[in-house]
Amino acid sequence: MRFSVPNIPPAILSNAAQRNVPNVSPSEAVQRISSFLSSGRAAVLTGAGVSVDSGVKAYRGKDGRYMNPDYKPIFYQELIEDSPRGHSFRQRYWLRAYIGFLPVRRTSPNPTHFALAALQLAGVVGPLITQNVDGLHHPALRRVLTEAEVDRHVLELHGSIFKVHCQHGHVYSRAVFQEWLGQANPRWHGFLAELERTGAQPKTNPDGDVVLDESVSYDDFVVPHCPGCNAEGRTDSIIKPDFVFFGESISQQVKDHSYRIIENADRLFVLGTTLATYSAFRLLKHALELRKPVLYLNVGPTRADGLPGVDKLEIPTSTVMTDVVQAVLGTRAHNDPKVRDLLFSGVVKPGVEAGHPSAR
Repeated sequence: MRFSVPNIPPAILSNAAQRNVPNVSPSEAVQRISSFLSSGRAAVLTGAGVSVDSGVKAYRGKDGRYMNPDYKPIFYQELIEDSPRGHSFRQRYWLRAYIGFLPVRRTSPNPTHFALAALQLAGVVGPLITQNVDGLHHPALRRVLTEAEVDRHVLELHGSIFKVHCQHGHVYSRAVFQEWLGQANPRWHGFLAELERTGAQPKTNPDGDVVLDESVSYDDFVVPHCPGCNAEGRTDSIIKPDFVFFGESISQQVKDHSYRIIENADRLFVLGTTLATYSAFRLLKHALELRKPVLYLNVGPTRADGLPGVDKLEIPTSTVMTDVVQAVLGTRAHNDPKVRDLLFSGVVKPGVEAGHPSAR
């Protein structure tokens, strides 16, 4: 079976190029979004566009990694293949991911993450579904909620970069596995330590691997075995990140959970995503089938462009979301110390292009 990187259908991109999208001012956008959110409890669906201000590179849109026709990611079937070829794919993936985890670990939530956390704290929006594996919604919510409450408020549709697992069910933190990789590969551990000492930033993809020079050899990179499987006498253990690769399906449990979130909400608010992956696009379709209002905030073409029932605003999330919270919550935005703290929080990485078209 042949697999490819999901992207926006060419017909939609062609129509987008011919269509004049009306500009919307920040004040008008704030008014329309706040009116939408005040009219009923909303489910939220986010993509990598909300993390761009945190310094996370977008997948698609202008300069997006997946827009490069020469980009060749490792697919799920390649990563888990039980053969010398599969082992080579795992060496390549884990060396690049070992180096790439450093800048990912350094990222922090930006004002959009904190604005959404404030809306969740106030009960204006319900559970949030994110396609992002960067985990940035969690630390924003941890400011005001317990860890158990955070888990109930965020569904990671495509998994998390901060865990790994083997095919036999053993789960480990990514930080622990990072240590194992360093212990097994002292030369690369030294290279990574030098990067950390100098503050150098390798070119990193949103799911945590880096671009390395073509001269780099992966042949001597050691990928540790699963210790749980070793203790059980298994020799066929393969460890992978706890997120969905291209060619891999989300679990039925996650799919059902995402559908329930849509069904239990009055409306759907979509931010920072092209919805190129069907696992996310079908959630918007499900909301439309249930005749729920949909408001879509994104810059650039999306898979939902032209669909009846979708109200789209072409404006960056970072331009409006803090003001939206103030408009929706009114005096509580200033009088509630928890909300006020959230609204004054968040990084904006220098050099990040505001309004960068988004990703998944």
